[in-house]
Amino acid sequence: MSGRVIPLVDQRLQALGAVLPAQPVRATGLLSDTLGRPLRDLRISVTDRCNFRCSYCMPKEVFDKDYAYLPHSALLTFEEITRVARQFVAHGVHKVRLTGGEPLLRKNIEVLIEQLSQLRTVDGRPLDLTLTTNGSLMARKAKALKEAGLNRVTVSLDGMDDAVFRRMNDVDFPVSEVLAGIDAARDAGLGPIKVNMVVKRGTNEHEILPMARHFKGSGITLRFIEYMDVGATNGWRMDEVLPSSEVRKLVASELPLVPLDPNDVGETAERWAYADGGGEVGFISSVTQAFCHDCNRARLSTEGKLYLCLFAGNGYDLRPLVRGGASDEEIASAIGHIWQGRGDRYSELRGTQAADTGSGRRRVEMSYIGG
Repeated sequence: MSGRVIPLVDQRLQALGAVLPAQPVRATGLLSDTLGRPLRDLRISVTDRCNFRCSYCMPKEVFDKDYAYLPHSALLTFEEITRVARQFVAHGVHKVRLTGGEPLLRKNIEVLIEQLSQLRTVDGRPLDLTLTTNGSLMARKAKALKEAGLNRVTVSLDGMDDAVFRRMNDVDFPVSEVLAGIDAARDAGLGPIKVNMVVKRGTNEHEILPMARHFKGSGITLRFIEYMDVGATNGWRMDEVLPSSEVRKLVASELPLVPLDPNDVGETAERWAYADGGGEVGFISSVTQAFCHDCNRARLSTEGKLYLCLFAGNGYDLRPLVRGGASDEEIASAIGHIWQGRGDRYSELRGTQAADTGSGRRRVEMSYIGG
């Protein structure tokens, strides 16, 4: 038996109401939660669909031909997404990442990017506007994405070996086309580019060094991510987690590394440089070294639910406000009220009773709110 759990409850239908607080929360750019963490990073899922079936995210056993995706009418329009994003920016957000599913499957996504690129932070700067993709459609879309105002991209790639990669994406998609997409993104000026590799023990750890060799000296930052217990459909087990400390030792055994300081507060990756000047590599230790203490990220689902943690059990439904006549100030106040009450720190509590029973409900799927 694989131990995989098939979900019986559609988590997308479960949400808390986003209420208008009696005392309005004004957008000053200085919002913080119960642990003093500011709101700086907004991740927007623009679709719950993907053309890959990676076992750690959208396993084929669950997301099959009969899976009921959200109807188009349920999705926030581009104008609605931009309006909500504007209220987050007023509270201090300076980075917006578009995710999915696979965000490039959302028709005319360039229109949304163009709209978001017009937003300005509280101190008047353009947003850091980025997108995470599996790279499958990047070769044909990179130029248009850059022209629309996208700054940079992060590409998910879990191995250089074609057989391994085809097996992991489970739709027989060739690694060569993802590499071509990365080249197209670089040629279009979508950089600096990051490549994320989820490392799953017993599946692709033998691809760690080939990946490091390939991207060293390319100007592209490779980041190794610990296999996470997101949602309930990927059959996660702790014995399949390869700690970042082991991955780093393996890379350094052939390609010596030196530590680098973080670029920004709340950064998820521990940064290291190749000692010979061949570029940078990162390690995201979301299981073995939690970074909840300075997490400044909020997540907006494709139909308007606000999630305060990647491992959350419930979101807060903003769509009734957006479509029900609420003013911008009222939407901003509702967002501020929710963030002020935030105390999420699942990764720090992982394995404790508080983490296991805190919400009393199944965690949301990564394919629904993005990574």
